[in-house]
Amino acid sequence: MTMDYLTRPLTDLKGIGRARLATLEKAGLANVGDLLRRLPYRFEDRTSFRAIASLQAGEWATVRGTVAGVRTDYIRRGLSLTRVTLSDGGGSIQMRLWNQPYLAKTFVPGARFLIYGLVSDERGLHLSRPEWEPADDEGDPIHLGRVVPVHRGVGGLTPRVLRRLIFEALQGLPADLADPLPPELRGRDELPDLAWALRHGHFPDDVEEAERARRRLAFDELFIIQVGLALSRAGRAARSDGVRHRPEGPRLRAFLGALPYDLTAAQRRALDEIFGDMESPRQMSRLLQGDVGSGKTVVAAAALVKAAEGGFQAALLAPTEVLAEQHWRRLRELLGPADLAPAFLAGGTPRVERERLLSGLADGSVPVVVGTHALLEEDVRFARLGLVVVDEQHRFGVAQRASLREKGSHPDMLVMTATPIPRTLALTLYGDLDLTLIDELPPGRRQVVTRVVPLAQRERAYAWLHERVAGGGRAFIVCPLIEESEEKQAKAAARLHQELQVGWPDVPVGLLHGRLSTAAREEAMGAFRDGRLRALVATTVIEVGIDVPEATVMLIEGADRFGLAQLHQLRGRVGRGADQSYCLLVADPRTAEGQARLRAIASARDGFALAEEDLRLRGPGEFFGTRQHGLPDLHAADLVRDRGLLDLARSAAEAVVAADPSLARAEHGPLRAEVDRAFAGRPGAGTIG
Repeated sequence: MTMDYLTRPLTDLKGIGRARLATLEKAGLANVGDLLRRLPYRFEDRTSFRAIASLQAGEWATVRGTVAGVRTDYIRRGLSLTRVTLSDGGGSIQMRLWNQPYLAKTFVPGARFLIYGLVSDERGLHLSRPEWEPADDEGDPIHLGRVVPVHRGVGGLTPRVLRRLIFEALQGLPADLADPLPPELRGRDELPDLAWALRHGHFPDDVEEAERARRRLAFDELFIIQVGLALSRAGRAARSDGVRHRPEGPRLRAFLGALPYDLTAAQRRALDEIFGDMESPRQMSRLLQGDVGSGKTVVAAAALVKAAEGGFQAALLAPTEVLAEQHWRRLRELLGPADLAPAFLAGGTPRVERERLLSGLADGSVPVVVGTHALLEEDVRFARLGLVVVDEQHRFGVAQRASLREKGSHPDMLVMTATPIPRTLALTLYGDLDLTLIDELPPGRRQVVTRVVPLAQRERAYAWLHERVAGGGRAFIVCPLIEESEEKQAKAAARLHQELQVGWPDVPVGLLHGRLSTAAREEAMGAFRDGRLRALVATTVIEVGIDVPEATVMLIEGADRFGLAQLHQLRGRVGRGADQSYCLLVADPRTAEGQARLRAIASARDGFALAEEDLRLRGPGEFFGTRQHGLPDLHAADLVRDRGLLDLARSAAEAVVAADPSLARAEHGPLRAEVDRAFAGRPGAGTIG
């Protein structure tokens, strides 16, 4: 048996030359297997043939006809129309072809064709947008007379071209194609073999057969990912070369004793899990997940103190200078009682200060550092790095996180996110990590009153907002999300800032966006924090980590452009103090999905419930759409529809890896090869390398 056929180059297929190869490779299709795993997104039943006399305008129909005549008219330069008259004995109809005069040689009088097209009555009944196939061809039909796959176009390649290429690829598919799924697994879950699924996933006899094939290929994708993650977990569990931190000492006791509040039960449970990892010889790889305001920073700060107490260095990596600077300020307060002064390193750090800091990291005299991507640069070296904390980890690529970890000798890693992730996705995206969940908010937090404001009431909302900030309150005003570029979003924020400066002469209004200099950003945040600014116009740079308890209003322009998770994050910038807070969502959504998102954010407070709703409404693209996760892409599987299949795949993968931790058995050879293929070129079998 062999899987070699699936790894053959696309140029082995008839109809793929240099230009088509470049188009397919640009779409990520490198070999025959990649092409065959790209399933159609829908099917059309073209098995029922209609009498031409019965056709009605507006319907799609399949007919058999004999060419009764053909004529090409050149309407003007560069525009031609070829009319093909088809007859089935009981009636006739024209097929119209624009700018394809060469087809007159194909549709010769007397030739018989199968035709599928849209029946149109514009200037006479005719077939438009047709597909055809000679009626007398031997062998299986491809485009007509069957349930026909419709694939998404790739570059300039039409669905018809892709259908032909995939049909050609399936003709050479070996009957003895090796199957990566062990036979007992296929039998237990009633999954067809791989060759059958590849054939019938594209050219089924009916839609039920197509779904059975898709389910098998979807299971493959999820199972291969889960096997890779299970191998990663097993490999990590078998190693004992991680950093072993000391038990609780005087610095940690001083840190915990100086906190002006009691930790929640969820925070204490999180510390027990993290400290257990840190004190063991096994390298920690843990995801700390908690809703907005749940107290992750204090938990991470305790881990930083524990690392420093044993003589190790600790680094906290944040995705933006605004967030990194916020962490640095907060940690200076928190770590003071433990006699620790965290350093700060960002792209804007002055050269002399940077050189002094780099020297301190290299000789070990700087125990804790907070920074941005600047920490990843080659000249940043640590004497004894024992802990890496990554905040908002989904904003970093796999290689970036791994590069910081590699600056030490197997340091522990704690990755944090305030983005609620549905369990379905967490099992896939973070299946190689141990998960710690802070599922409890500190006592006394008041719910943020959330209202959707139609555009017709926008001026009224701003008048209410002006009254609040003029009376001493503080408010964030977030500009609409502009997909094209950060520069355009910054310009939109600058325009709104100017408008408010003119319209609110009695209120100091600030501006914050990612294209400002470090000094300007720090000045704006500092002025807003201490009350010199009452309103802050900002882009989504304030989405995470900003903690100004006096801010009680969040107004979001164009709220229907944001995902639920992002709206929830933005809303989390208010409601952090004792006063009642408000979130105003200015929008006029035109789609049912947009309306549903705003209804959900206005009525729900729990971030995980909102994340589940976002997954249902928008699919997994918000979480899974980038290549940051380091996992193989999904083509057949749908993480909304296939939740049950994911649970099956995970339990099956754990059983296989438990029985054969290195997949060394002969029957697991094809599985091992497929896992290697799927994760090739990706740092590690999971998310943090």
